[in-house]
Formats: sequence, structure tokens, C-alpha cells
Amino acid sequence: MSKGTILLADDEEILTASLHKVLGAEGYSTVICNKGDQFLTTVGRTNPDMIMLDIYYGEHNGLRLLSQLRAQGYEMPVILMTAYAEISLAVQAMKEGAYDFMVKPFDLKHLSAIIQKTLEFSRLQRKVKVLEQEVEAAKPKHGIIGRSVIIRQLLGTAERLSSGDNTTVLIEGESGTGKELFARFLHQKSQRADKPFITINCGAIPKDLAESEFFGYEKGAFTGATERMKQGKFELANGGTLLLDEVGELSPEMQVKLLRVLEEQKFYRLGGTKEINVDVRIIAATNRNLQNEVESGRFREDLFYRLNVAVLRIPPLRDRKDDIVPIATAFLQDYSMKFNKKVQTLQSDAVQFLEQYYWKGNVRELRNVMERVVLLTDAEHLTRESFAFLQPSVPPAANGLPSAGINGQFSLTIPSHGISMKEVLRDLILKTLSITNGNQVQASKILGITRSKLRYRMEQLGIHPEQRGYKINA
Repeated sequence: MSKGTILLADDEEILTASLHKVLGAEGYSTVICNKGDQFLTTVGRTNPDMIMLDIYYGEHNGLRLLSQLRAQGYEMPVILMTAYAEISLAVQAMKEGAYDFMVKPFDLKHLSAIIQKTLEFSRLQRKVKVLEQEVEAAKPKHGIIGRSVIIRQLLGTAERLSSGDNTTVLIEGESGTGKELFARFLHQKSQRADKPFITINCGAIPKDLAESEFFGYEKGAFTGATERMKQGKFELANGGTLLLDEVGELSPEMQVKLLRVLEEQKFYRLGGTKEINVDVRIIAATNRNLQNEVESGRFREDLFYRLNVAVLRIPPLRDRKDDIVPIATAFLQDYSMKFNKKVQTLQSDAVQFLEQYYWKGNVRELRNVMERVVLLTDAEHLTRESFAFLQPSVPPAANGLPSAGINGQFSLTIPSHGISMKEVLRDLILKTLSITNGNQVQASKILGITRSKLRYRMEQLGIHPEQRGYKINA
């Protein structure tokens, strides 16, 4: 299988024949064009992955041909070649859109490295373009970006649920997974789309103000209620949708009052005497397991069943890795525009890192990371080093391995058949090295020991990083 197609555009037949032989031996396919007047036609016919173009191309000027190439919309990378090492030529070449500039005669090792780097850039550029198209196609619909199977299935389920205008939906998922986006999607797809969509964060309301936030109040209802009557969230959402975000945080008293309103669709303002009827669709969201909350006595069972009519469970970002790069690319575009930056793409090492990182904060954490990186960079392409500030995040461990217990305290699950200390240490070190991609400095920090102590343990336990493809001094 060819490593890529390269168009060799030079009037020197001996040179192009030599390059054809050398590059062919390295696994590349080549197309030769020795006549400048056939250059654009050859490009259109062969659509190469990259081009090596001579500046003094017989009677034709390579810079002018490059300009014409870009004007016709061709975006493949071009390396310009010349026998003259002139700085002004190199500068002009870059202005015309050349990817690189090389002086004849070539050092073959250097040439090979440049071609490999150029083709990698070309492949990444195509991948990013596809992702950008997917992102733009997704944005106007609902703001939910994702190409994973689970997200597509969830969107399909949500669209079907939206047709039940009064059906209560419970959305479960960790913080930052996009529960509110799904709630908005349900609203936008329903017949209530032209009516209000109101959100109330149940966990952010002080206990003594919760009732007035939900149901409003009359003037003089309590100390400080000196203004005229104020409508609550239920009234504001009348005819539309009310999202009860983090509903598991509600106090027992508010759970009772909420249940009554959900059952009867009517209530009194605080301090009021007139009963108010509303027509509101309820969507509840929580990062807790409400079934467990019911069993522990912290959440009313009757309210749980009233909310648990239809359920959407949003998986964490780390469990849908296919969505990470499209989401990161969308944030990259948004923040590049917002901060007036030139940053355009994620390099392959950055893509690999983002896909392997354990996103505890899910999409919200990814958004914050991309905002910080774009704001602080002056580069056009983000690399792994752009994310050097991120510390490796340790996932929960399997049986027999250490894990974070209650309140982040260390805990250890012992298999019923038992396990030796040596097995625990060996597995612990291997898992940690896997998380850090073999970086022993980071691994030693996670384990809370010195690097020399880590190396001693690795030798003692027969762990050889070079055999696993890890970088020993990374």
C-alpha cells in the first residue's frame, strides 16, 4: 500500500527520475510532470497528496503556478525547490502558500523527513476539514456535537420523546456531560418550541429562597419582598418547558411541594391567595443516582416515580472517545474566533493525547481546557506540548488495584481468591505507566515516590518499559 502520492514537477528529467526511484523505494507513489504548461492539468488529473514544485520550471515560474493552484482551490501542501538559496525567494514562497522550501541538491535523509512531515500535515488537514464540516452541520440543529453511536442513538430517542408534549423526562449523567443541551433539544423538537425554555438550578438556590424561586411571591410576603409581585419559574415557563437541573439537591420540604405542583399543575405564590394554573412540561436532570437516593431516604420515592417516566442516560465523555476530537475542534474554532487567534488545527500527537485523557469533568472540562490553550498560544497548530499543564488523571481501578474511595481516600478491593503484594505492586505500576504513556516522571508523581524508587521497583518486579514501547526517559 502506497504511503502517499507525490507530484514531481520539475523540468530536469534526471532529477525527477532519481526522485522517482528513491521515493518509490520508500513506499511512495510518484507522478512526474517535466513541462510547466502541463502542471495544472496534471494536478487536476492525479490529485496528489503533495507536490514538489521547481521555482524555475523551464519557461514557467513556480511561484506563479503555485498562486494559480491556490486560486483554483487546491489545498494540498507544496514544497518548492530551487538551486538558489535566496531568503527573498523563501519568504515569497511562504506568502504564496508553500508548505516548505528546499535548496538543491537535496540531503536524502532530510528530504525523507520533510516529506513524511508534509504528508502527515496533509492527512491531518483533511481530517480536520471533515470534522469542521461535521461540526458546522451539527451546530444549527441542536448544539450537540458527536458522531459516536451512543450519541446518535440518544438523539434519536430524544426526538421520539419530544413528541410527547407532556411526558416528563429524567436526564441522568455526570456533571459536564451536556444534560442541559439534551433538555433544550427536547424542547426545540417539541410543539412547545416557540414557548419559553426556563432552567432552574436546584442545587444553587438557598434553602429559604427556594419556594419563592419556584412559585414567585406577592409584595410583602416576607422581609425584603418590598417590590411588586414577582413571578416564579413555573409561571415564566407557562406553555413551555421547565428544566429542573440537579433535582437531586432539593430539600425534603421542596420535594413535597414540587410533587404537588407536578400532580396538579397549579400552585400559590408565596404570600398569595389566588391559585395559579400552569401548563408546563417538566424535564429533570441529575448527576446523582436517584434510585440510590430513594433507597437511602434522601429523595422521595413518589417524586422519583413522577419524574422517572422516560429516561435519557448521557454517558461520560471518556466512554465515547469518538466525540472528543469533534467537540475539541468545535471549541478550537469558537475560541480562535473569540480571541482573534490564528490557531487552526490539532496535530496528531494532540489528538492522541485528548482521546486518551480521562475527562473527569467531561465536556465542560474539555471546553475549559480548549479555552485556556487557545487563549495562551500563538501557534497555528496545537501539539501535545500545548496541553502539558494537564496532569494525568487516574481512572477508577479494577479488582485488586488501588482506587479512590469515599471522599478521595485510598481503598483497595481484594479478590476473594486473594492476591500477593507483588502482584498488586506490579499491576499498580503497569496501570500507572499506561496512564502516563510510559512517562516515569509523571508516574512517580502519581505514586508519590521518587523516580529512582520507581525504577528500582520496576527492576525488582521485572517491568521493562522498552519491551512495551514506552519511552524510558520521557
